[in-house]
Amino acid sequence: MERMPIRLLALPLLLGLGTAGPALAHHGWSWTEDGFFELEGTITEVYVGNPHATLDVDVDGEVWRVELAPPSQTVRAGFTEETAWAGDEVTAIGNRSRDETERRMKAVRIIVNGNTYDVYPGRVPGN
Repeated sequence: MERMPIRLLALPLLLGLGTAGPALAHHGWSWTEDGFFELEGTITEVYVGNPHATLDVDVDGEVWRVELAPPSQTVRAGFTEETAWAGDEVTAIGNRSRDETERRMKAVRIIVNGNTYDVYPGRVPGN
């Protein structure tokens, strides 16, 4: 059996590591500000799927992207695509993007139709 040169094995490994960084950074909390932020508006779109659930929320004519937890965790919190609809009022509590030009936040709690969903219960203020 012929041995493969180590440089041929290293290239795929290095390429894989190079693409993992941005994906991990996006799904962590490093892109968010410290301290909690509260957003109130009207849902324009609900998505519960990979890589994480999202709500698009109209706040005074500007649409914000509210990122929730991965789908299994969001559903475990009781929130599904049938829980909320376009036109429903929502309050989202979490951390907004560090980039002030970006209308985006990562929610730990959302309140829709009088129901509270803690998608990141360990991060909810006061818990």
